[in-house]
Amino acid sequence: MWLLSRQALIAPFVIFVCILGVGLIQFPKLQKLLATNHATSLEVLEKDIKLENIRLNLLKQMPSFGYDNLIADWVYLNFLQYFGDDEARAKTGYSLSPEYFEVILERDPRFLAAYQSLSTSTSLYAAMPERAIKLMEKGLKSLSPKLPEKYYYIWRYKGIDELLFLGNSQAAKESFIMAATWASNFSDEESKTVANYSLRTAEFLSHNPNSKYAQIATWAMVLNNQIDDRTRKIAINQIEALGGKVIPTPEGTYKITFPPKD
Repeated sequence: MWLLSRQALIAPFVIFVCILGVGLIQFPKLQKLLATNHATSLEVLEKDIKLENIRLNLLKQMPSFGYDNLIADWVYLNFLQYFGDDEARAKTGYSLSPEYFEVILERDPRFLAAYQSLSTSTSLYAAMPERAIKLMEKGLKSLSPKLPEKYYYIWRYKGIDELLFLGNSQAAKESFIMAATWASNFSDEESKTVANYSLRTAEFLSHNPNSKYAQIATWAMVLNNQIDDRTRKIAINQIEALGGKVIPTPEGTYKITFPPKD
C-alpha cells in the first residue's frame, strides 16, 4: 500500500519536472521570441525558431505519465502566443504551426478547438494543407460520431482544406458527406444546419467538381467560424473574387449572395 501511494506521489512530480525541464531549456529564448519587435534581426528570429523546434521535438518524445491533456493544453497556449506574434510571423512565417499540433493532437486527439486552429494556421498561413489533413485524419481515427462532442466539425475542416487548398473536390465531397453523417447524430439546430450545408456543398461538387458555388459556400464556412481579422479578410476577398457578395448581419454573422451562374 505504501509503495502504491509513493508511486502515486512520484508520477505527478516526475511529469512536472519533465515539463519544467523542457520549458526551462528554451524559456529565455521563447520569451525573447514572443517579445520580438521590429528591431530584431531575421537571423536572431530564425535561431529562436530552431530552438523552439528543438523544444517541441523534446515534447514529442517525453513520457506523459498519464498527463497528456495537461501537456496538450500547455503546448496549445504556447502555440497561441506563437501565432499571435504578428511582427515575428511576418518575418519568419508559420512553419512551426504543424509542429505544435503534432504534439497537441498526439497527446489529446479529442481537443476539438485545436483542429480549427490547425486548419487556419497550417493550411492557410503555413501553406501546408497536406500536413494539416494528415494530422486531422490521424485524429479522426481516435474519434467517433457517438461521442458527445461535435467532432463532425473536423470533417468540415478537412473538407475545407481539401477543396480550397488542394483543389481535391472528390476528397472534399467525401469529407462533407462524412460531416453531414456525423452531424445527423445530433438533434440540435446547429448540428442540423451543419448537416444541411455540408450535404448541399457535397451536391454542388457532385454536379460540378469546379463549382464556384461550392467554393463560395466553403469560404462562407470559414467566414462564419470564430476566426481572427486576418482570416476574415482573406475569406471575404476570396468570396468576392469568385463572384459572391458578403453582407454583414445584425447578429454578427454574414449573409452570402451567390453569382447568377456557377
